[in-house]
Order: sequence, then structure tokens, then C-alpha cells
Amino acid sequence: MKTQFEQMMDGLNDVEAFLAGEQEGFKAYVPQEVDVKAIRNRLGMTQAKFSDTFGFSLDAIKHWEGGRRTPEAPARTLLTVIDKNPAAVLTALNPAAFAAAVGSSKSTTVHVRRRRKTQAFRGPAKRNAYSVGGKRVTK
Repeated sequence: MKTQFEQMMDGLNDVEAFLAGEQEGFKAYVPQEVDVKAIRNRLGMTQAKFSDTFGFSLDAIKHWEGGRRTPEAPARTLLTVIDKNPAAVLTALNPAAFAAAVGSSKSTTVHVRRRRKTQAFRGPAKRNAYSVGGKRVTK
């Protein structure tokens, strides 16, 4: 198995050969593993919404996230593009619906807010209150 450095050098050699006219086309890199749940969570979507939006079956999403199956290469490619530029995928899959969603038929840039896990102070914990014999008791 090649090191990351060797893989990068192979890629650079391919680019040089392509630019010099010695090689036609290129080979795209498809990651071996994709964290579907992390991508979905960054987009702030439920499993059902993610599957409906991008055309995956809900069962596939559940199996991928549960580790029972891994996405095939085409799915990993699409998931990688969704992770990097979800608006491009939405536009390509359904341009009319996407334009309607943003309120215009013109080309639009969409910024997707990625939620961060923060540990915000939520104030004092709520106490359970109940009454015993007409008296209010707080736990």
C-alpha cells in the first residue's frame, strides 16, 4: 500500500503528463470511506430529508450510517460532492425546484450553514416540583 506522499506524487505526475500531452484524461480520486452521518448532520437534515433531497433510499442511509453497508464508488463520489458543494448537486438534480426554492430563475449562490457542536451554558437545571398533601415540594 502506498503512503499518502506517494499517492500525491503519483497524482502530480499524472497532472504533468496530462499537461504535457503525454496522457489523455485523468483519473478522479474517490475516497474509500465517507462519513454519511457527518455530512448529513453538517447540512442539518434528518435521514428522511437527506434521502429525499439527494435521491438515496432511506434504507441505504440507515445502513451506511449504521455501518452495516458501505456506499459503492458512485455513491461515495456523489456524497463527496454533496459534502463540498451541496448547492451544485441540488441545482444539477432539479434546477427548477432549486430556483423556485430560492425565489429566482437566475443563477444563485447558496450558503449552507454548518452546525457546530458547542457546549453552551444553559443555565441552572430545572427542578422537578410536585405536591404532597397540598404542599409544593421541589426536588
